Amino acid sequence: MSLSVENLTISNTFASADSAVLVNALSFSIDKGEILTIMGPSGCGKSTLLSAIAGHLVSAFSLSGDITLNNSSILDLEPNERRVGILFQDDLLFPHLTVWENLAFGLPQNIRYSARKARAFATLVDIDLIELAEKMPSEISGGQRARISLMRTLLSEPHALLLDEPFSKLDKALRETFRTFVFQQIQRSNIPAVMVSHDVDDIPYGGAVLEWPWTQGVTHA
Repeated sequence: MSLSVENLTISNTFASADSAVLVNALSFSIDKGEILTIMGPSGCGKSTLLSAIAGHLVSAFSLSGDITLNNSSILDLEPNERRVGILFQDDLLFPHLTVWENLAFGLPQNIRYSARKARAFATLVDIDLIELAEKMPSEISGGQRARISLMRTLLSEPHALLLDEPFSKLDKALRETFRTFVFQQIQRSNIPAVMVSHDVDDIPYGGAVLEWPWTQGVTHA
């Protein structure tokens, strides 16, 4: 599996002509199991770029170029058809569902109830959190919620994963632990991932990096 962006330009249709282009002719390619970290300050278009890949770009923006996943363009596909998962800063767990029910929610809809519960429990065993199965999100720690949120996203069987500054709201100690967990799960799932950040500590060792203003192309940490 691979994710590629080819000559992607994103423009703000409501901005003045001299400031309309937010992302200009950007190209990169990521292979399965790899993580590309895109660095840049607030407002440079990092999250907008992820929205374009996921198919959630709002009407204020237009784009040109192409986005391909496994050598097929996904530009004309609806967000739910793109098989692109996204992990945000907030865990976004459903407060009225238990931990295992939150995990089961991420599974493809063709899986029946009994199998969904079994998969959810097996996932909790796998990440050593089985004791949380029947707890509500409000009853577990921030680090635990973050891990559950990631696993719910991966249970949806995405072909690529986007990470929108997923560590920024965690304290330093928890941030390091969760960062390692995320990178291990991406490699285990063997899917390409794009992570946006403004913190150099988030870059995986030896990982691919695209540094602002993104004109130099991809380098390696």
